[in-house]
Order: sequence, then C-alpha cells, then structure tokens
Amino acid sequence: MTLKEYFAKQPFGAITEMANKLGVSRTWLSLITSGRKPPSPLLCTLIERLTKGKVKRKVLRPDLF
Repeated sequence: MTLKEYFAKQPFGAITEMANKLGVSRTWLSLITSGRKPPSPLLCTLIERLTKGKVKRKVLRPDLF
C-alpha cells in the first residue's frame, strides 16, 4: 500500500496528526505522499511503524530497502 492509499482510508486530519508525530511539517509529508520528495530512511521506518506495517518502507524507498 502506498502512503497516498493509506491516507485515502484515514479520517480527516490524519496527515497533520502523522506529520506531528514524525516531527515534520504537513507540507513535507504531503510532498512525500504525492511522490514529489523522497522520505529519509529514518522517516521510512517511522512511517512503517506508525501505519502498523500497512505502508512498507520498501514501497516508500525501493532504492534503499
């Protein structure tokens, strides 16, 4: 599952909530979600944990994992 697909199934405000937990801006997380910016390896791991494994780090950065 991609991050975009994950957020499509989440309630309003989920992007903001996750951005706060990750310590990044909502704008930065939106750029990652849209595929315009790649997440760091650390963010990939944190996103995988926060989504309880629904969004795999391999999907976020196949070049690294």
